[in-house]
Amino acid sequence: MSRPFVKMNGAGNDFVVVNALDRPFTPTTEQVRALGDRKTGEGFDQLISIEPSETGDAFMRVWNSDGAMVENCGNALRCVGWMLLEAGSGERVAIDTLGGMTTASRAGDHRVTVDMGKPRLDWSEIPLSEEMDTRNIELQVGPIDAPLLHTPGAVSMGNPHVVFFVDQTPDDAFVRGSGSLVEHHPLFPEGVNVGFAHVLAPDHIRLRVWERGAGLTRACGTGACAALVVCARRGLTGRSARIDVDGGELHIRWDEATDHVFMTGPVEIERTGTLPF
Repeated sequence: MSRPFVKMNGAGNDFVVVNALDRPFTPTTEQVRALGDRKTGEGFDQLISIEPSETGDAFMRVWNSDGAMVENCGNALRCVGWMLLEAGSGERVAIDTLGGMTTASRAGDHRVTVDMGKPRLDWSEIPLSEEMDTRNIELQVGPIDAPLLHTPGAVSMGNPHVVFFVDQTPDDAFVRGSGSLVEHHPLFPEGVNVGFAHVLAPDHIRLRVWERGAGLTRACGTGACAALVVCARRGLTGRSARIDVDGGELHIRWDEATDHVFMTGPVEIERTGTLPF
């Protein structure tokens, strides 16, 4: 039996979204991979299923294009939040994920703010394979005496992130080479999303992300949140910044009163279609 879907993106990070509120959606790993293939399938960074929730307005399930189920996706939360807001009458919805509960609220025409919750800063919460200060973790890429990258920060935004600081925005080859190397480093037992942050001003960051299980992506919402938190903890930025990603811009604020991270950004509907199962 076929399933309708909506193709959406948030700042270029693209998704196939399936409504599973009334009928379960349980694709196999092979089916997710086939659908995610940009040459032979629908093509996406993540496949999203909107499911019933006992504690929120809906539960959002996320698969990366490699077929692996993951905890969360910030840009997808905005897209799912927008769909739920359009279907209801309120200004705020609660969305449960494997990474925890979040809320989404309107921030203008096709713009949504998501409360991403508190960043998880302890080494065991990310998780790392050994205890260390997550402001400056002991990791480098390249020769020991002249590393290309070194001493990144780490944080979990419901999924694990490591963020390196760079003096200029890296090209695709550098992001692919370094990102794929670090993604499966033994320091990260669950794998890790790899960010490359070029701080342009105390309230402005240029970010590129190698996404765990998806590769080079045009935007990563949790990655943008992670970059702001890591940069602020190092004193490189304040607690609020514009994050320029390949697909557009996101606005991230780490609220001092609540310790929650809020992400605001665009939502776009690309097309609709039907899955062949």
